Amino acid sequence: MMRLAVMFENLTERLSKTLRNLRGTGRLTEENIKDTMREVRMALLEADVALPVVKEFVNHVRERAVGKDVLESLTPGQALVKIVNDELVSIMGEANEDLQLNVQPPAVVLMAGLQGSGKTTSTAKLARFLREQRKKSVLVVSTDVYRPAAIDQLETLAREVEVEFYPSSTDQDPVAIARSAVEHARKKLIDVVIVDTAGRLHIDESMMGEIRRLHETVAPVETLFVVDSMTGQDAANTAKAFGDALPLTGVVLTKTDGDARGGAALSVRHITGRPIKFLGVGEKTTALEPFHPDRVASRILDMGDVVSLVEEVQRTVDHDKAEKLATKFKKGQGFDLEDFRQQLQQLGSMGGVAGLMDKLPGMSGVPDAAKKQVNDKEFRRMEAIIGSMTPFERRKPDLIKGSRKRRIANGSGTQVQEVNRLLKQFAQMQKMMKRMKKKGGMAKMMRGLKGGGGMPPGMPPF
Repeated sequence: MMRLAVMFENLTERLSKTLRNLRGTGRLTEENIKDTMREVRMALLEADVALPVVKEFVNHVRERAVGKDVLESLTPGQALVKIVNDELVSIMGEANEDLQLNVQPPAVVLMAGLQGSGKTTSTAKLARFLREQRKKSVLVVSTDVYRPAAIDQLETLAREVEVEFYPSSTDQDPVAIARSAVEHARKKLIDVVIVDTAGRLHIDESMMGEIRRLHETVAPVETLFVVDSMTGQDAANTAKAFGDALPLTGVVLTKTDGDARGGAALSVRHITGRPIKFLGVGEKTTALEPFHPDRVASRILDMGDVVSLVEEVQRTVDHDKAEKLATKFKKGQGFDLEDFRQQLQQLGSMGGVAGLMDKLPGMSGVPDAAKKQVNDKEFRRMEAIIGSMTPFERRKPDLIKGSRKRRIANGSGTQVQEVNRLLKQFAQMQKMMKRMKKKGGMAKMMRGLKGGGGMPPGMPPF
């Protein structure tokens, strides 16, 4: 799954290169600060950040950078990087702002936005997030009586994310639908009602009038503006127009996995005065992330996001399976292909290789050719090959010879050479596991990595 690494790809590359040149600088001067800020300004403009935001950002960084604390710092280059990081956090909102749902149930969340912005899928993603992460009971309802397909889509998605759907039809009044849905939720003691509203291709008065009436009727605790990040600074301008008409409490930025610039994320807070609360990072209903300005700033500056990575591992890893594998090692039992397959499946549940690489520091410095070698398609192929083996073959891979290899290749839609490559990689992994079991094995392996020896044999070629 492509994530924020894609969203800020161009900006990260430009800023990393500019600031990398300063990190080793023994002394900063007003002249090299001026040159650096010119590069930063161009990088932000190319990322489609709104001009007022760029001006304020550059001015703030320059003012702090020419201060005594930076110019006389022992590591002035790093001090400037810290200032840039702090200012990125500042323009995006300092900290994650959570949904305010501590009210008498049901808490109503109103979703607003233009047609095609991703409101309906965001409604389903948010419902799933609240059910799984916040342990809330959720009901979703569509008031988009102008598009029957929108109502049907939400009903289908509600089944997928396992929340209640309140039925509506095109011959009903949107305000009456919303009122009935909230009353139904109150009677059934449902925690949260998410109201998906109608969108238009552009802002018009009738649309705004209808959504104002909806707002007055259901009195939402959260009014979220859903906007397509790929529209760049136009996203921030559209959010401002909605904010002038409605008391917005936050923004959901969608389609960030297809946006290589990131201008919307850096502009929305400044222009609207409203925080980004969530990012849509893919098409799946799991692809919604709370927006943490400090973590996003780290990713923009190519410093990774280890906190999010740890949280994702804690949330998605099957701890029972991990414990069983650890116990197996302690008892001296070998690492077999079934264990390997489970590790590949766990990797997939965490968003695949791309999702993990996005959160690792220094990825902008890794050559594109190396990144392309590490792809989810290769891991899926490996999983398919192992899946075509019998349970006995997975436990005893040494038995896999000529005819078995041909059968496995046919069953997985691969070539015998690919089966051979997998078995060779697995044999190398087994050797590595045995070395790690020996006293000091892990420390020796890490020393080898630091010494430039690359990844251990059998591991993917990062």
